[in-house]
Amino acid sequence: MTQISTPVHPYYETPRTRCEFYRSICSLPTVIDPVTGRITMRAGLVGAVMMPTGLAEHVKTSLDVRGVAPLSIIGHPRTDMWTFLVRADIRPIGDPAEVARLWKARVVVIREGDIALPSPAPDSLMVRTWVSPATSAFRPSGAVVIASALSILRPAQR
Repeated sequence: MTQISTPVHPYYETPRTRCEFYRSICSLPTVIDPVTGRITMRAGLVGAVMMPTGLAEHVKTSLDVRGVAPLSIIGHPRTDMWTFLVRADIRPIGDPAEVARLWKARVVVIREGDIALPSPAPDSLMVRTWVSPATSAFRPSGAVVIASALSILRPAQR
């Protein structure tokens, strides 16, 4: 019997191909560490908001209900945190009570420095993974993500 179809070759993703995807499809300014295969990007036009998973799940649900999508969310299983990739449009918060609320809830705004992204390189420690993968150049407003977190953290109005 003659084989009529070509054999299927499995697709093996590499840090390089993932980095190219992040750059070309997601417009993320990524680079690869040649030693570790870790993919990072410098915060600038894209920033990040990191928060504990419990709060982040509520924020994600709130944004989903409002139609803010697609969200790019990195999970950090070992630390039980999520990082939302956002537009870097977060202005300083003037209300000390809101700053304290965010600080107490362990919400961190990343405006500068490196942001590590999930890589297909072997990661025995499972340091980061996609909760909701980056699939486009869309990033929600960082101010909207912070406002959503604050609305969840505010004490109930009586």
